[in-house]
Amino acid sequence: MVDVAKRAAVSVKTVSRVVNGEEGVRPDTKARVDEAIRQLGFRRNDSASDLRRGRAEGIGLIVENMSDPFYSVIGAAVERVARLQRHLLLMGSAEGSAERERDLTGAFLSRRVAGLIVVPAIEDHHWLAAELAAGTPVVFVDRPASGLSADAVLTDNDAGVRSAVEHLAARGHRNIGFLGDNPEFWTAGQRLAAFGSATAALGLRSDLTAMGPHEVEGIAALVETWTRDSDPVTALVTGNNRLSVTALRALRRVGKRLALVGFDDFELADMVEPAVTVVAQDPAAMGEQAAHLLFRRLAGEGGPARTVVLPTRLVVRDSSHLV
Repeated sequence: MVDVAKRAAVSVKTVSRVVNGEEGVRPDTKARVDEAIRQLGFRRNDSASDLRRGRAEGIGLIVENMSDPFYSVIGAAVERVARLQRHLLLMGSAEGSAERERDLTGAFLSRRVAGLIVVPAIEDHHWLAAELAAGTPVVFVDRPASGLSADAVLTDNDAGVRSAVEHLAARGHRNIGFLGDNPEFWTAGQRLAAFGSATAALGLRSDLTAMGPHEVEGIAALVETWTRDSDPVTALVTGNNRLSVTALRALRRVGKRLALVGFDDFELADMVEPAVTVVAQDPAAMGEQAAHLLFRRLAGEGGPARTVVLPTRLVVRDSSHLV
């Protein structure tokens, strides 16, 4: 409302009267306020006042894929915090589609959610600036927004990948391959860059990389190529939990036993043979931090956009001991 008042050269109280349909506002003044609202994309937000009155409302969570255990853990953590705050959680999967992310955002906002938590798809998010200006807080998780200054909760991708490379190098591996996700995703790009800097710092080859999306057949063929040289690849680092599972299937298909460290822990990683060494993130903490930050914004906390970076943890199991 402050921005609308400045644009229309009126008081915030006058804007409030126009928005609430109250009498006592001159027609020409109302026209200026309406035009400012149109230009700024203002959307009346009753949720913050409802929160102060203690009414249960809703928040929206948009992730890449709810079937991925990483995002389902984030969702469960957000839901726990929302429940304590007497809010319902609306959740949807964008499936990597910027168009679907916009559709979900519009659907959630039309249901008057108090705020949004978003794992962003691949695109510039400047179009959300009007919602932020209108008082709807947005917190990004796993990846920061592009083209928008907004709160974010991230993982220390650089330190995580570096710990994987250093661990394998300490085990004697000199040729380490990296299997990454679609490089257009911010996390994939960060982990690729971290692999390059970590291998270079140790005097290892930095060019043994392949970015996705990957299928079993493609990784199997790549492994065959990488292990055919006189100085073969002896270890792999995978860029996320899905790639770890795909790599395990590919290695079984071609009958190769390469050392492996995967980014992300995953269900049964400690039960397969060999048990998989992982760089473990904390998706529950990511969800909790994002939700707490969102509710602090809803309660009136101001200040510039904040970025919270959570540490990773190397969980050493049998797969990284292979030679």
